Amino acid sequence: MVERTRREQLLTFLLTPGVVVAVVVLAVITFRTTFQIEKQTKLSVIEATVTLANEKTDRLDKRIIEEDNVLVAEADPATIGTLARRWLPTAARETPTVVRVLILDPDGEHEVYDFASRAPGPEDDAFRRLLIHRILPDLELTRAPVEELRHLHKAYDGRSYLISYWQRQHEGRKYLIAAWHEVPRIVHELFPRVFADPSLRTQVHVVDEEGRTVFGSPLHGTEFTVGRPFQTTLYGWNLQVALAQAEELAESVERRRILETLMVGVSFVVVVCGVIIVVVAAERERRLAALKGDFVANVSHELKTPLSLVRMFSELLASDRVRDDAKRKEYLSIILAESERLSGLIENVLDFARLEKGKAAYQFVMGSLADVVTRAYEVCRFRAEREGMEVSLRVQPELPPTLIDERALELALINVMDNAVKYAKDGKRVDIQLATRTGRAIEIRVTDYGPGIPPEDHRRVFDRFVRGQSARDRRVRGSGIGLALVKHIAQSHGGDVWVESEEGKGCTFVITIPVRTAAPESPERATSATV
Repeated sequence: MVERTRREQLLTFLLTPGVVVAVVVLAVITFRTTFQIEKQTKLSVIEATVTLANEKTDRLDKRIIEEDNVLVAEADPATIGTLARRWLPTAARETPTVVRVLILDPDGEHEVYDFASRAPGPEDDAFRRLLIHRILPDLELTRAPVEELRHLHKAYDGRSYLISYWQRQHEGRKYLIAAWHEVPRIVHELFPRVFADPSLRTQVHVVDEEGRTVFGSPLHGTEFTVGRPFQTTLYGWNLQVALAQAEELAESVERRRILETLMVGVSFVVVVCGVIIVVVAAERERRLAALKGDFVANVSHELKTPLSLVRMFSELLASDRVRDDAKRKEYLSIILAESERLSGLIENVLDFARLEKGKAAYQFVMGSLADVVTRAYEVCRFRAEREGMEVSLRVQPELPPTLIDERALELALINVMDNAVKYAKDGKRVDIQLATRTGRAIEIRVTDYGPGIPPEDHRRVFDRFVRGQSARDRRVRGSGIGLALVKHIAQSHGGDVWVESEEGKGCTFVITIPVRTAAPESPERATSATV
């Protein structure tokens, strides 16, 4: 009771500052929301305008780059001489703004290897000369990565040029691919489609390097105009965007204020939920402590019973009061059986303690699972016969060897078989089967014909310190750690364990161990592991 009171006091001590901090935070949020609505309105309008400007410039850049990506596939140095045949049939549809493409040597004499034009004529030669003599020196041909798609946007002789270019290597030779996007086509064909706004809620204006209008009408009389350059293509130009109906955006800001008020309420709910979570965690800790107390009591009782029997029969033998050889052998057999039972319980407790401390380790070696099952069967058979029960073992011949920890698996199997004998005495029989499953795993089935396990306990019986309701009702002794150890050992081998049972019709514990030649990829393999 004193311990519980201290825990409750500690819980209150931790919760009170948390609640105070939460209230202060909520007060700050409310204050900021109340006195900064106007500022938030303006900021929201500007943010929305910036978002629109970013969206429109990015959309235009994306459209041009999509055309460039088509050319990257068509203008392949490996197919020199086929550029016109590969590109021109789909040029009007796939690359509407590109009028000329050429492939040339970026070094030396700048030899042109291939050339294609959508409008053949005298301007083709003029473009080649302009590219080689004036545009080529302005290209970034040495900056890594050299094969990256880049753009040059610059005016030559009063005319704006947009050049897409990239480099490739083929058979030890460097190639430069350059595509001319006709800027008037971009302005008259792409701009209307990209910047169109049927709702008329935005106004768009594009200016060139010298501030001259290229598209749209100049924007006047609004403080929410946002200017943004095109990032990767027409980076010499600037896009200006203004919202035609900023009042509607102010209403959206008001809605945001309402949302923030709701967030205050949500925060209160979060605080309450946090308190509930802490209380639930404390209650869970209390229940775990109670389970541990039951575990200590059960283990103490489990240890006391075999110790008492060993001591009693040892004293009888030591006092030389047993004259009958048959009785003497019977007493020695009881001492041996209870000693084995005591050793098994102590081994369970020690293994569980190692798992709790994260110090459990498994030594995997190639071995025969049939031998392990047989040894566990021999250990449990004597006790079963003493209880008047029949134990049968069926092993599939020629089972494949696998990587296992024989001691750990033997301990797990003894636990399962011991449970079958202990909880299913009325069934008078336990069947053990060992066979392959789908060729990649070995399955061990331990079947008893006792009262079975209720469906709601099928998963819980593998939790630490937990004992099934039927076991508690029938006052069968147990520590509550045996099946937790079985689960941990099976999963550490890369397998699993589960129970198949109908209440009143017995139950079958199934352990699967995969056939492996390498240790399981698990953080518990030969390292620390915690249940």
